[in-house]
Amino acid sequence: MNYLIGVDVGTTSTKAILYDEHAHVIGKFSQCYPLYRDINGMAEEDPQQIGTAVEKVIHDAAAQLNFDNDQLTAVSFSSANQSLILLDKHLQPLTRAMTWADTRARHQADQLKKTPLGKQLYERTGTPIHPMSPLTKLLWLKDEHPDQLATADFIGDIKSYLFARFFGVFKVDISIASCTGMMNIKTSNWDDKALKETGIARQQLPTIVSGTTQERGLNSKAATAMGIPADTPFVYGAFDGALSNLGVGAIKQDTVAITIGTSAGVRVISNQPLIDPQQRLFCYALDRGLWVIGGPLNNGGDVFQWAVEHLVDASAVKNEKTDAYTLANDVIANVPAGAHGLIFHPFLGGERAPLWNASARGSFFGLTNLHTRADMLRAVLEGINMNIATVFEAVCDLVGQPTSVTATGGFSQSPVWRQMLADILNCPVNIPQAFESGCLGATMVAMKSLGMVENYAAVQNFIGDQQSYQPQSSAVDTYQRYLPLFKSLEKVLTPAYGQIAQLQQN
Repeated sequence: MNYLIGVDVGTTSTKAILYDEHAHVIGKFSQCYPLYRDINGMAEEDPQQIGTAVEKVIHDAAAQLNFDNDQLTAVSFSSANQSLILLDKHLQPLTRAMTWADTRARHQADQLKKTPLGKQLYERTGTPIHPMSPLTKLLWLKDEHPDQLATADFIGDIKSYLFARFFGVFKVDISIASCTGMMNIKTSNWDDKALKETGIARQQLPTIVSGTTQERGLNSKAATAMGIPADTPFVYGAFDGALSNLGVGAIKQDTVAITIGTSAGVRVISNQPLIDPQQRLFCYALDRGLWVIGGPLNNGGDVFQWAVEHLVDASAVKNEKTDAYTLANDVIANVPAGAHGLIFHPFLGGERAPLWNASARGSFFGLTNLHTRADMLRAVLEGINMNIATVFEAVCDLVGQPTSVTATGGFSQSPVWRQMLADILNCPVNIPQAFESGCLGATMVAMKSLGMVENYAAVQNFIGDQQSYQPQSSAVDTYQRYLPLFKSLEKVLTPAYGQIAQLQQN
């Protein structure tokens, strides 16, 4: 029997799923590692810890096989995007990896965004100007740590580091490259203006390859750690958001994929790059000839977690003999749409799309002495979904109204959240069977690379049943009145975000 391993290198853990040749799940494996937040704005990882975690999950997956009879046909990768690592001449890390969540480049991003060059770079690269991008991270290093930047022979990301660690090559897939703010979306190569602005030489960056590109010839140390044959093909894959679309079959322009985990994302696939005139959305690659249009949101399940921790009464949880999340969802289900006239902006961690403002902050609006914690819980969940709806609307503005929405992530465990999303979007929402869509997407890239499938549309053969939620007219009517106010408040509050963020730092 032939088997494949899909690996998803995330911000705080790496997951691996072992599939058979029909994409049936044989086993799931994971390893966690810390996210370092030693100072304000920092969000870093140790690339060597991640390398060890990747080796471990591949080892654990491969241990399920009998190599006398079974063949591991490929290992393929999904990874978080927009990480940055300085490397020496031997491709060894000089620094930890700055992750997408690192906001120390806030000042550089704000200054660049105000200039004509900022708009030009967005239009050339499809990456919004924001502290998340390696472009602005390099500008921050250039300003704040020039000596450290000068010592670097190479500039990489977590995936290019992993392939360097395992194979001694320095390459990156077009998908990850397109998220850096430094790849020209018309030429699919490093952009001259971005290179000039950062002062980075082209030869310091990895060679851009297709996602289906394979590497063979694992070094002996890596092969031993993983317990697999050294000639096992490793496929580059793409960034996690793009592969999540692929993994749920949302690969046409009429299907929007929404992922809600700790953070959230709204994405649609296009066969051509599209740039938002209002700079609300990104334009990244899935692979050559396929583009991902959408927006990432900082604030998803983590905001709901905050609300549950602070608004759910511990004694009530004990009395009901349940857990806090179940009780919160029961309470929310009994509060009417609109939370009795209470609106919550969920920007507890700044915000990427559609604001692209790292200083954005959360707030309740309309709070009176009649409101209860139940109303506040409902407003928090509605605020998360309304924020998603603003990005959904921007996507629709650019690519047209979709015929369906497919949603995945931890939120899908909550029926009240599922229904609320359909009502706020005023669109049917399909929830596929639970699986790691990023790992399945990576496996589909491997299958295409190996010639096991002709194109990515074959993913439809491997997706299980879906549950559909239809918008309820009474709730839709309510949210159609609340959404314009939610959006207008964003505009009113935006000038004050920088001021309150500054006060919070003092």
